[in-house]
Amino acid sequence: MTLSVRIIPCLDVTNGRVVKGVNFTNLVDAGDPVEMAALYGAEGADELTFLDISATVDGRETTLDVVRRTAEQVFIPLTVGGGIRNVSDVDRLLRAGADKVSINTAAVARPELIAEIADRFGSQVLVLSVDARRARTESGFEVTTHGGREGTDIDAIAWIEKACALGVGEILLNSMDADGTRAGYDIGMITAMRSVSKVPLIASGGAGTSADFAAALDAGAGALLAASVFHFGIHRIGDVKSYLGSHNYPVRAVAAR
Repeated sequence: MTLSVRIIPCLDVTNGRVVKGVNFTNLVDAGDPVEMAALYGAEGADELTFLDISATVDGRETTLDVVRRTAEQVFIPLTVGGGIRNVSDVDRLLRAGADKVSINTAAVARPELIAEIADRFGSQVLVLSVDARRARTESGFEVTTHGGREGTDIDAIAWIEKACALGVGEILLNSMDADGTRAGYDIGMITAMRSVSKVPLIASGGAGTSADFAAALDAGAGALLAASVFHFGIHRIGDVKSYLGSHNYPVRAVAAR
């Protein structure tokens, strides 16, 4: 049985508002996360990702109240990330309504956290967010942390291989170079990471045209995450799904409204 392609809007949240920029800088307000979550759920999103992008930088936990209110508005899987440092943080988010959690900086600092979360809650709960950029590493891709603000000198391919061995359930691959540019997903990065990942790969960063979504699937992505093209009305989820369906990619139908 062929699995349907998942289209996943991403809500990058800071101070209770959805924001979006280019390469994680020059952020502009995009709306209220609860209202946007409800809209995307109604428009046929397959999942929703909520990332508190300033939680780690500010040294605080993800805002649970916004997570709870968002979860109340959607009836599709909700992934939440930002500021997660330990198993207790994961427990709180799941109790607040998250279906999955996304970790990045804390896992880089202490990779054992991946195994601890997977052992406690199951691999299906855990998404590893890999914010990668082109750099002088063995594979040509480096892992960054703190919302892309800090380099690590860690090779992205080696990191994904290690994370899969530790029990991560999915990889959310964010191209820091392509983020917010609408110039297309980083196909070379997706192809390279797909070659070593033992788990599903979610492509993120650079979506501009409907053809960009198809190109990322051809490169090996199993799911497609996008933000600005949906937030600012460049594309609607149903239109992207119609395009993919007409080009023989398996998609979940959008219910008539």
